[in-house]
Amino acid sequence: VQLQASGGGLVQAGGSLRLSCAASERTYSSYAMGWFRQAPGKEREFVAAISWSGGPTSHADSVKGRFTISRDNAKNTVYLQMNSLKAEDTAVYYCASRRSNLIRWGPNEYHYWGQGTQVTVSS
Repeated sequence: VQLQASGGGLVQAGGSLRLSCAASERTYSSYAMGWFRQAPGKEREFVAAISWSGGPTSHADSVKGRFTISRDNAKNTVYLQMNSLKAEDTAVYYCASRRSNLIRWGPNEYHYWGQGTQVTVSS
């Protein structure tokens, strides 16, 4: 499975971005998907995850109410809508998938990773 993340960029605080992650194989539809982020000097942290059905989702407390994960299985794509962005959201954002339909929160529980897309929020 190859994952291609896109949609990052530079935005002012309070603005919005939508990240996309396109998967290359049809087995994507049976995998749970997640978004993680890593700021300079910090560990990679969980942002959001979604089950293969698109039903159960989970969001980190730090982004709850501002970010929304969704997926379109017909397009093999998962999205992260980010609103009310803050300077502390600045990081490289990675999409990941795991060989299960169950959501998990640890980076080491995901099997495939995209290359990352930079999100920079200016204050």
